[in-house]
Amino acid sequence: MFHLIGIVIVGFLAGIIARFLSPAPNNPQGFLLTTLLGIAGAFVANFIGYHLGLYSHGHHVGLIGSTIGAVIVLAIWHWYYQSGSRSY
Repeated sequence: MFHLIGIVIVGFLAGIIARFLSPAPNNPQGFLLTTLLGIAGAFVANFIGYHLGLYSHGHHVGLIGSTIGAVIVLAIWHWYYQSGSRSY
């Protein structure tokens, strides 16, 4: 139970920092989307770090890695919504 709470807290903090580092008018807003952004960033950072040999199986990404992953997710988000006529 506390592990899940920790994931949500780190995800929320990473999402806030990533939104601050990558400002744009179409950033995801709200607690839920910010938290999901940080958690998705943690998954991206863990995937990339595992394949680069930075993390071994079973190790988790911290706040810095989650933030870097969230910035990558935001860059993909911005690219996706700028590459067409999609306006959400």
